[in-house]
Amino acid sequence: MSENNVQDIAKIYEQLIDAWNDRDADGMARLFTEEGELIGFDGSLEQGPEDLVSHLRPIFRDHPTAPFVSKVKNVRFIGENAAVLRAIAGMIPPGETDIKAEVNTHHTLIAVRIDNNWKIELFQNTPAQFHGRPELVEQMTKELRELLS
Repeated sequence: MSENNVQDIAKIYEQLIDAWNDRDADGMARLFTEEGELIGFDGSLEQGPEDLVSHLRPIFRDHPTAPFVSKVKNVRFIGENAAVLRAIAGMIPPGETDIKAEVNTHHTLIAVRIDNNWKIELFQNTPAQFHGRPELVEQMTKELRELLS
């Protein structure tokens, strides 16, 4: 696949992160296919833009959500019209200046091309707690902190 296609996938992920950081439920939902799924950090599962909006709006309204700091690790194409993006992310709680390592996460995004536009078919936000391996938590946090400077 061309570098442009890789950039297109990274861009849709960046738009998703920007919409989260802007607390924009509608903006996030617009990035998904009609049956696109979001699996949240807590294991919640939402399907389709309408469910995404009704799930996210109360979160953004009632909770001071922390913004993501993220780094794309790789993009892998599975055919001409589908790709998997893997990223790592951390969060900086409101009023703080450092990443809260306890909520580091792995992001997996599956994008599909529909009518020459890339859309999200699946976004999964998986806790990266590395039970019993604190050095991996430290390594991920250090990698994310490098993005802050």
